[in-house]
Amino acid sequence: MKYKEVQEIAKKTIDYIKSEIKVGMSLIEVREKCEKKMLDLGADSFWYWDVGAFVFANDETTLSISGKSYNTADKEINSNDIITIDLSPQNLNIWGDYARTIIIEDGIVVNNIKDIKNDEWRKGLTMEEMLHQELFDYVTPNTSFEQLYFHMNDFIVSHGFINLDFLGNLGHSIVQNKADRIYIEKGNQCKLKEVNFFTFEPHISIKNSVYGYKKENIYYFENDKLLEL
Repeated sequence: MKYKEVQEIAKKTIDYIKSEIKVGMSLIEVREKCEKKMLDLGADSFWYWDVGAFVFANDETTLSISGKSYNTADKEINSNDIITIDLSPQNLNIWGDYARTIIIEDGIVVNNIKDIKNDEWRKGLTMEEMLHQELFDYVTPNTSFEQLYFHMNDFIVSHGFINLDFLGNLGHSIVQNKADRIYIEKGNQCKLKEVNFFTFEPHISIKNSVYGYKKENIYYFENDKLLEL
């Protein structure tokens, strides 16, 4: 499989789980459904500590932890809820990496951000859209990982949000061994054009809020133009 094909597995799985999520479903069942779907679609395993789907709900959406210590919470989905799902399928060491925060109101998944009734949730997902647009507006192939780190963290703070990532970074290169990843972090002078693919995955919240938001895509340059995988 090519990278785009494996990433498509993750995208299709998010679309699938949105149609499956129901009030009262456990987060463990959400994880199981996502992982089974990815395997059915062609993944042969999961590259991030063998966890195919990280699933967080409600006040746990602010949690930022390593896959080494992740356990799916014994919680059920409420009629008004916020759920973040982060997927990591692979096929023959070719990775996908894709995350979305999903909003449920009155027992139904809200697909259009503008239709979200909860003001804080709507603002959080709107900010994620703004961050990914800012990525397109700001970066060039010669932008360094460190420059992107400082610019985006300044952008997050200037809009009244905070970065929740437990390492403070905003993404990483896509490689075939997770130990070889380099990060959008302070001190990384590597230029974006020096890697084949990289993720952008700001995990953000409003200060003192119990809710977090995440949107993750894989990006790459082609003829000096930034594209989403």
